[in-house]
Amino acid sequence: MELVQMQKNLQDYTKSLFLEGILDSQFLQLQQLQDESNPDFVSQVVSLFFQDSDRILNDLSLSLDQQVVDFKKVDPHVHQLKGSSSSIGAQRVKNACVVFRSFCEQQNVEGCHRCLQQVKQEYYLVKNRLETLFKLEQQIVASGGMIPAMELGF
Repeated sequence: MELVQMQKNLQDYTKSLFLEGILDSQFLQLQQLQDESNPDFVSQVVSLFFQDSDRILNDLSLSLDQQVVDFKKVDPHVHQLKGSSSSIGAQRVKNACVVFRSFCEQQNVEGCHRCLQQVKQEYYLVKNRLETLFKLEQQIVASGGMIPAMELGF
């Protein structure tokens, strides 16, 4: 595929992530921290987010499957996931965590189970979409191109 077309595809794909509410402006701020001295900064930060999130989601599943749910253990995990998703701009994950925390405050086990499924769904969606985004970027770089800067002016 022609380099210019790959760059346009990347821009269109990235734009769709914002229009669908999957990412917010925090992701753009993260991208602005990346430069020639650390060209993999964003993918490294996001990779750490994926590792932490996988662990947190597993811990949440185990906590909610207990006979008696200890909400003092559940809420900090949800809070941590909310913060880390917010820091990379994973808007829909963050929003699902906000709802999850309200069910924790109410000590609503059934609501927490539903929210955990919603958080997982949003998490796996953003993970899949960001992995695709990084693959598109890698193809452009491998073809000798530059990653076009993205702005929210759409």
